[in-house]
Amino acid sequence: MSGRAGTGDRGRRGEPGWGEPGQGEAGRAEAGRWPELEAALAVVNRDVRATLTLPGREPLILMVVPDPDGFDGDQVYVAMADGRSHGNPVHSDDLEEGAEPEPGDAAAVLTVVAEAAQETLMELLWQVWPLCREHGTGMHPRPAGTSGDWCPGETAAVGPPVWWCRGGRAGDCHDASLIGELADTLPGKERRALRRRGRR
Repeated sequence: MSGRAGTGDRGRRGEPGWGEPGQGEAGRAEAGRWPELEAALAVVNRDVRATLTLPGREPLILMVVPDPDGFDGDQVYVAMADGRSHGNPVHSDDLEEGAEPEPGDAAAVLTVVAEAAQETLMELLWQVWPLCREHGTGMHPRPAGTSGDWCPGETAAVGPPVWWCRGGRAGDCHDASLIGELADTLPGKERRALRRRGRR
């Protein structure tokens, strides 16, 4: 994941009521400023909507928080609709002049955003998300087709980002769903209810 360890709990970061970016205070990211991150978050929000009832049913947002030390510039986090977040920023920490502020490819962006969404939801709601319907255990973003002993950074795995489950005691790890497609894993009755909610 992008970011430095320990940036997730910076005092009041992301509390509701802070000002707009550029004023030295946290605020919702300006639409269009982080297009790759916005697109990835829209995909992750499909999974949130399909599997989790958030307070007020508001989707997750991108939150911009100025670096309190003034070295890295603005930091972008995945946050609840009220601005609260947890974990590392979702863009590159190295924002020197000319550096790319977003990860280099769509799969990397989607993985980083999914991880950040998972951290925020699990920490602030105090529950595991997302859960594998088959095993009842928490899942993690990984490239499709990875094994149980896969390590982040390995280049051998080149599949699209999926929600991966470690499996049960038998070690039957598996790819549960492409990120953004968790609705397809729901039983028919729940899928139909989700579609009806989406039409409202």
